[in-house]
Amino acid sequence: MLSRLHILLAALWWGGTTALAFVAVPVLFMHFDSPAVAGAAAAKLFAAQSLLTLVLAAVATLVLILASGQDQAGKSTRVFWVGGALLAICNQWWVAPLIVSARSTGGNLALWHGLGSSLIVSQWLLALATLWLLTTPHKLEPN
Repeated sequence: MLSRLHILLAALWWGGTTALAFVAVPVLFMHFDSPAVAGAAAAKLFAAQSLLTLVLAAVATLVLILASGQDQAGKSTRVFWVGGALLAICNQWWVAPLIVSARSTGGNLALWHGLGSSLIVSQWLLALATLWLLTTPHKLEPN
């Protein structure tokens, strides 16, 4: 049961990141007349996704602790969960404020926006790797 929960957590992480980065945010920019309005809405969605990533990573860590010794594939995903959480923290509390600052002061918006986008794509790749690893059939290795 814990391995199924772990798969569900990874699917929520990957699905949420996919829906946000590749569907919701592009739709915002297509439908709002002002890029500033679309950007503000996108920032709120990315903040929510960052918090969701942190919650999912915390629950996944708890699942890994409870399932100790049961699931080798799950243990292998630990670095992906930690990496995703660190990327979410960096994006939300380091890059996002710099984007806001660059927008208001005329700073290098392209640089910070590019870095933020890279962090989101990196989270998406980690989520994909986690989901892929958890759903790939593994042969039992002899002890």
